Amino acid sequence: MMNRFFLAFSWMLLLGGQRLLAAEETEYRVGLTADKPYIHVLHEGKSIRVSRIQDPNFELRGYYARTARKCPPFCLNPMQVAPGVETIGEVELFDFMTGPLRDGTGVLIDARTPAWYTKGTIPGAVNYPFTLLNKPANDPVWDKILPKFGVVPARKTGLWERILEKLGLREKRKVQGKWDFTQAKELVLFCNGPACGQSPRAIRGLLAIGYPPEKLKYYRGGMQMWELWGLTTVKPSGSGEPKK
Repeated sequence: MMNRFFLAFSWMLLLGGQRLLAAEETEYRVGLTADKPYIHVLHEGKSIRVSRIQDPNFELRGYYARTARKCPPFCLNPMQVAPGVETIGEVELFDFMTGPLRDGTGVLIDARTPAWYTKGTIPGAVNYPFTLLNKPANDPVWDKILPKFGVVPARKTGLWERILEKLGLREKRKVQGKWDFTQAKELVLFCNGPACGQSPRAIRGLLAIGYPPEKLKYYRGGMQMWELWGLTTVKPSGSGEPKK
């Protein structure tokens, strides 16, 4: 009798699991990629599910649906923003969000002005406006910003450390001016889209102070392409980081 009960119970669990999987597949018939129906990203301490709008009749409206804006200033940017800086698309951004961003070795930066950021952004993004990331190397604003990107003040390298570096037994420190970029985090920057110059200016500002180009990535599609694909956006609860 007991064995029959367990068999029946197991069968019910199996059927229930299959129904849940079927419901999940139906709910997310429009996935992010062929093998990813959605991903989860932390934003302001909350887990946000990033997925696509499931309505097949959805059409983009508003600012990001416009195809013509005055050029200049809204001219299309080149695919490569600067030598050594990789340009990425949505799939690479998904990988970044579930990799470096999740484990704390990367930062997703919305380089637009705070007014744009508060209208809606990509989950997991923090707001460092291009106006802040374009300051001269001696501006004190870098003392507050760079440590959040894993950059520390440079220190004098000792003789033993220099010997080990020369022998290849120790990673050579990446020092530029007063900053040590050896442990710099990977940064992905974006703004309003291919015709937006805010994130390119931010990237060039970071390069000017010595940020390693291989640690910078440019999501050229920005908010326009993100919204075109019907991807999840969030409205920050505050004005974003950093706070003035």
